Amino acid sequence: MSTVMQRRGFLAVLACTGGALSLGVTAQQRGRFAPSAYLRIEPDGRIVLQAPAPDMGQGVKTSLPMLVAEELEVGLDQVTVEQSTWDARMGRIQDAGGSSSVPKAWVPLRQAGATARWLLVSAAAQAWGLPREALRTKRGEVRHDASGRRASYASLAAAAALLPLPKDVPLKAPSEFRLIGRRQTQVDAAAMVRGAPLFCADRRPEGCLIGVVIKAPVRGARPLRGNWDELKAMPGMVDAWRLEGSDSPGGNMHREHHGDPQHGVALVGRSTWAVLKARRALQVQWSATRYDGHSSAGYEAEIRQRLEHPREIWRNDGDAPAALQAAATRIDVLYELPVLAHVTMETMSCLAEPLPDGRLRLRSPSQFPRLAVQAAQRQFGLQAEQIELEVPRLGGAFGRRWEVDFVLEACAMALRLKAPVLLFTPREDDIRHDYYRPFETHRIRAGLDAQGRLVAWDQDQWIQGFRTAATPKMEPRECPVGLIPNLRMRAQAIDSHLPDGAYRAPPSNLHAFFVESALNELAHAAGQDALTFRLQWLGEDCVLESGFDTARMKAVLRLAAEKAGWGRPLPKGQGLGLAAWFSHNGYVAQVVELAVSPAGAVTVSRVTAAVDVGPIVNPSGAEQQVQGSIIDALAGALYQQVTLKDGAVQQSNFHDHPLLRMHEVPRRIDVHFIEGARRPTGLGEPAYPPLAPALTAALFAATGRRIRSLPLTRQELSWR
Repeated sequence: MSTVMQRRGFLAVLACTGGALSLGVTAQQRGRFAPSAYLRIEPDGRIVLQAPAPDMGQGVKTSLPMLVAEELEVGLDQVTVEQSTWDARMGRIQDAGGSSSVPKAWVPLRQAGATARWLLVSAAAQAWGLPREALRTKRGEVRHDASGRRASYASLAAAAALLPLPKDVPLKAPSEFRLIGRRQTQVDAAAMVRGAPLFCADRRPEGCLIGVVIKAPVRGARPLRGNWDELKAMPGMVDAWRLEGSDSPGGNMHREHHGDPQHGVALVGRSTWAVLKARRALQVQWSATRYDGHSSAGYEAEIRQRLEHPREIWRNDGDAPAALQAAATRIDVLYELPVLAHVTMETMSCLAEPLPDGRLRLRSPSQFPRLAVQAAQRQFGLQAEQIELEVPRLGGAFGRRWEVDFVLEACAMALRLKAPVLLFTPREDDIRHDYYRPFETHRIRAGLDAQGRLVAWDQDQWIQGFRTAATPKMEPRECPVGLIPNLRMRAQAIDSHLPDGAYRAPPSNLHAFFVESALNELAHAAGQDALTFRLQWLGEDCVLESGFDTARMKAVLRLAAEKAGWGRPLPKGQGLGLAAWFSHNGYVAQVVELAVSPAGAVTVSRVTAAVDVGPIVNPSGAEQQVQGSIIDALAGALYQQVTLKDGAVQQSNFHDHPLLRMHEVPRRIDVHFIEGARRPTGLGEPAYPPLAPALTAALFAATGRRIRSLPLTRQELSWR
């Protein structure tokens, strides 16, 4: 076969690259085989796979290339994995949020690998004069067993690039998988151990400046006057000025624009130390706002005053008030959860570099690269083709890097100074100017009939509203909707200026605590074991309007209980607690085992999790995701809260918004998966919600005391 580019071959390569003319031509001219945006074979024989979604610790830089490699019939040890730059051809597969990376990529990335393998086999079949069906692939080779012929993918790449793109290439059956479902070490593991430059701030172009933005203690205030002109003259400083932000209302979950920047003072210097010294010397007068007197204590008092006020009805099945009145056993309980900050290990950062040709190069640890590009277009009048965005490894995200405020701040500095600027965020600013998990208070009144069946549920919610007391328009579909004949849910917003954002497993990270805690209290009131009560309540196997499958939930409950030794007697001061939740299409049940000392010290010794998210791509990464979620949720339940005083966030660092220390991590976190033939769902979030209610249930078993508000630092625990 001729290796000269013919019209037919040119159009095939063009189609394979999604219509990217320059990529199609240069790929062939350089001897590359690039049938899709997700893989290429270089002239030197290297097989390069793209990791399209940002890796923030969830392991997708390993698991997503595994999907391509599986169908391509190569091992991860045979390929080079690259993190994709922003590429419009990949669409929303480049988004990392909502536990959606693997579900979105499950078919397209496997199709990319299968299509490439089909082309390579076809090239070998043509060269050898054999039918495709007589050939097989293994470890990057096409083989003909009858004759012993073998050809590497590299030797076939040029010919394969000339073939027309096939349609509807069949994918492997799960029984044929050789890579998916087997443990793989994270592709960046060795690089992280040796401190390789993987993160945003690790590499800087020549002449790179350092920038930081100082924001008002009370969100929404503007800098009126200050000494920024004096700061420009300090050693190492380049510029200081008032940075105009946005007054647009709405939190992350309720607006089109994600994380518009605040008003503030921009400081740019030649070194981090110079900027930090200027930051300490800054004197600024901020404008007043109507939130200057707001406080967490004030919000709590307002909620107490509104307990009997009318609320907007979100859901109303049957007649909950009448069913409650007729119930044989009733509970009436109030649960509270505080504001939480994300406290990612790597604080917000972004490198913005204006290029001589008018383009803007960004290195941005963003969960949603397309949102960062769209925001830069909107804010600075750029076209998409003028923006080049490299995605480094993210040092944690948990929803915080859905926002684009830090990207726009870096762009504003770089475009003003016409020089590369690396924005960094001191930890204190990162905590005090987050997009937080909101506070919520729920009152649940529920009733059982004489047989201990749950027949009535009346749930009132007081939720944080950002700069508005208008209740968000939403219809809750989460559990227990569809499982109780008489159910009413009502909501009322509390006006606040704290912006809400996506926080690992929104809104399940809140609702699981309220609902599962109430179910545990109802089980006790019915004189039933928590597992038995739930299995009876879930009833016959069915699928609800939310997609909730009662059979799958019962399966994880039974598995977690079995593996944890549920029901075994424990010494005084020790307890087991059970909870489960359906979040982001995943089913997770957890059993917490703990001990409480007579003085009230809590030690969580073991957490057992049963998880059903469908097929597991990389068991090692999947286990780590569940274990990380449990550790994250345990830190929040034990210690974390963000409080306001005089409109300002009080917490500033790990001393008052702590993470779990190594000695506080449970000695055992056992993870058990239930896999099925269905498509996979995500895993970064579903394991977070059940931990807190399982923890408080275990505390009740150990001490006899109900915990209805977190963190535990607000409680005094003891028993004798």
